[in-house]
Amino acid sequence: MKLHPEWVVGFVDGEGSFYVGVNKNKSMSAGYQVLPEFRIVQHQRDIQTLYALKHFFECGTVRKNHEDRYELRIRKFECLKKCVEFFQKHPLKTKKNVDFKKFSKIIKMMDEGKHLTREGIVEIIQIALEMTTGKHERLKTILKELSENAG
Repeated sequence: MKLHPEWVVGFVDGEGSFYVGVNKNKSMSAGYQVLPEFRIVQHQRDIQTLYALKHFFECGTVRKNHEDRYELRIRKFECLKKCVEFFQKHPLKTKKNVDFKKFSKIIKMMDEGKHLTREGIVEIIQIALEMTTGKHERLKTILKELSENAG
């Protein structure tokens, strides 16, 4: 299945999501790890679409998501940068573009190494909290921990 870039834009507008998680990780210099990902979930009957998108983006993993649903998940940083470049060249048309712009700002910050500092993680969390996808309570808890341990 050969996909046209504008078809990919429309499909991701309807089915894709941009997510930024943060986990404690003592091996990281700031004690936390930033985990961005781009995901598309589909019913198992449309799994071939996920494989076509994996081929289109030249990266990602297709895996079972829940019951009869599968997902294409892209986490590798270099691949995420390629996805950001694609959607900057071929902008999303819906409000999902607002989340994408925040996601791309976080990817840029990570590319600059800002996720390796406490201040950078705080800024990344603040941006992620403005996105419509994500575990906001978890991010708020981490933000509180970071502010209590400042100094």
